[in-house]
Amino acid sequence: NAALAHYSPSNGSSRTLSAGEMYLFDTGGQYLDGTTDVTRTVHWGQPTPLQKEAYTRVLMGNIDLFRLIFPSNTAGRTVESFARRALWDVGLNYGHGTGHGIGNFLSVHEWPVGFQSNNVPLAAGMFTSIEPGYYRDGEFGIRIEDIALVVEAQTKSEEKPFLTFEVVSLVPYDRNLIDLSLLSPEQIRYLNSYYKRIREHVGPELQRQQLEEAYKWLQESTKP
Repeated sequence: NAALAHYSPSNGSSRTLSAGEMYLFDTGGQYLDGTTDVTRTVHWGQPTPLQKEAYTRVLMGNIDLFRLIFPSNTAGRTVESFARRALWDVGLNYGHGTGHGIGNFLSVHEWPVGFQSNNVPLAAGMFTSIEPGYYRDGEFGIRIEDIALVVEAQTKSEEKPFLTFEVVSLVPYDRNLIDLSLLSPEQIRYLNSYYKRIREHVGPELQRQQLEEAYKWLQESTKP
């Protein structure tokens, strides 16, 4: 039922999962040192060409916004189209916001940070989600959501600081749904750098907890 961007299960609408379809899960928790909000979409069988292309273009939008370098005091609405461009290129879109502020042990959706017209300009130290998606009525839904920290960008210019996003969520994407032929060399380099960070940060913790099955899955899921 993930073709609905914000679906809530009920006794009348719940149904059995199968390996032959996409599964979207929006996860998160409240912890004393922070709040998590991470969405991943997976397919355990053989995705259709449309599903693979749509997923890959959602991922491209996620990467393109994360890689963006922009001037200080830029409003989120000014840059949010970067998350949509790969979808727009083929006439696809999504009908929800590209991201929202995230509180520290406060609200999961916390105003006034984000990419809407009424959000404040982005500034270093803010946390926001970046979550492009695509939804086909009655068939499937895709969303890729990561938490981003706004940080100062390293540029050659000596002008006043520029900003960029640093990904905080360290969760692999579904390799089964990525069409590598659509990705640019820069996007692939970003993915490989991201997977390296996941291995370095999450891998040792899984080993410390003796979660060998999870560790093996992580190594497989973060291969270059």
